[in-house]
Amino acid sequence: MEQRHLGRTGLRVSRIGLGTLTWGRDTDEHDAAEQLKAFWEAGGTLVDTADVYAGGEAEYVLGRLMERLVHRRELVIATKAGSVRDPDRRFDGSRGHLLAALDASLARLGTDHVDLWQVHAFDPDTPLEETLQALDIAVTSGRARYAGVSNFCGWQLAKAATWQLAAAGTRTRLASTQMEYSLLQRGVEREVLPAALDLGVGLLPSSPLGRGVLTGKYRSGVPTGSRGASDHMAPFVEPYLDEDASRIVDAVATAADGLASTPLEVALAWVRDRPGVVAPIVGARNAQQLMAALSVEALSLPDEIRRALDDVSAPVHRYPDQDWSTL
Repeated sequence: MEQRHLGRTGLRVSRIGLGTLTWGRDTDEHDAAEQLKAFWEAGGTLVDTADVYAGGEAEYVLGRLMERLVHRRELVIATKAGSVRDPDRRFDGSRGHLLAALDASLARLGTDHVDLWQVHAFDPDTPLEETLQALDIAVTSGRARYAGVSNFCGWQLAKAATWQLAAAGTRTRLASTQMEYSLLQRGVEREVLPAALDLGVGLLPSSPLGRGVLTGKYRSGVPTGSRGASDHMAPFVEPYLDEDASRIVDAVATAADGLASTPLEVALAWVRDRPGVVAPIVGARNAQQLMAALSVEALSLPDEIRRALDDVSAPVHRYPDQDWSTL
């Protein structure tokens, strides 16, 4: 699998990442082992997790698999901290919470460092400089090799990167930002992606298959056993089952037919090769689903198909993105 630099850093990662959101919940350790083995054998290196996935169980599973299946040095491990299960507070970006969460992640993973440590979301109740100081402490102490953010809007990303450049004594620079990005969700193109490109921050798209909808599996309804049919994931999928999404899915399926490919491969190839994208993070419940995604390595979309998909999925961006004098 092709390797890419993560933003403006020397860290190289596979251009497809393996997500572990379902590990320890919908994906048991046996299936997780099959996924990791298939991913590694295909040349994959970037494995993305978080301290809240399955209440920490996803990190436990990954740690156990690194003990017996794929050696730690063969993988680029990324995890996240900052999401909390608190009815009064969804995110905690305080220095105390983040550093304690990092230590707990390292214990679950069975390693002394992660390659990429990401703040899971912006915390409006904590000064941003305090959150960024925690990233600097993590990197300078050796517990994290690189640092990034997740779910930061454009101004938050730009403010964070600018503060790091201006703050005396701060040596850490953001390597990445993880955001949802697919043919069904192109909102990052408004401000986040331009900011990331300008700042040299690599984009790691989550849900690159539109929460599974772009595979085409929901074209005739919600299949039994799918995420959309599960109690805890149905609200996650439902927003992408509308008429606009259906039109885009139909276009992806038409393109796939013309390329003798699959809708999954077409949708994934589209986002993988967008400017600024380093590695889409693909989640799967089993090795069979993952192998279907990894087959995209051989596919590059022809320009005319890429342009057609751009057009059919184009988001509505008016003022201030367009010249105000023409409106």
